[in-house]
Amino acid sequence: VFQSHEEDDRKVRRREKNRVAAQRSRKKQTQKADKLHEEYESLEQENTSLKREIGKLTDEMKRLSEVLKDHEKICPLLHCTMNFVTVPRPDALTSLLPR
Repeated sequence: VFQSHEEDDRKVRRREKNRVAAQRSRKKQTQKADKLHEEYESLEQENTSLKREIGKLTDEMKRLSEVLKDHEKICPLLHCTMNFVTVPRPDALTSLLPR
């Protein structure tokens, strides 16, 4: 009878220890999932910001290409017969734009 009581106590202690360890494990898993979710949200915000910046820079490049094209029409240096320097065409710049 005495040994059975000791075995029961050990089982109870082992179950309690196991229960506490399982709680710790679940808490750790939840914290890890929360951290991953926060990192995901942060990366999504950064991605959105970078896409916005790409859009602005693309618009600026298009605008500057138009300014250059308009300038080429009136630039006296470009119409000089002694000028052997080749100037890149804006068409070459537009081929660099992301699609």
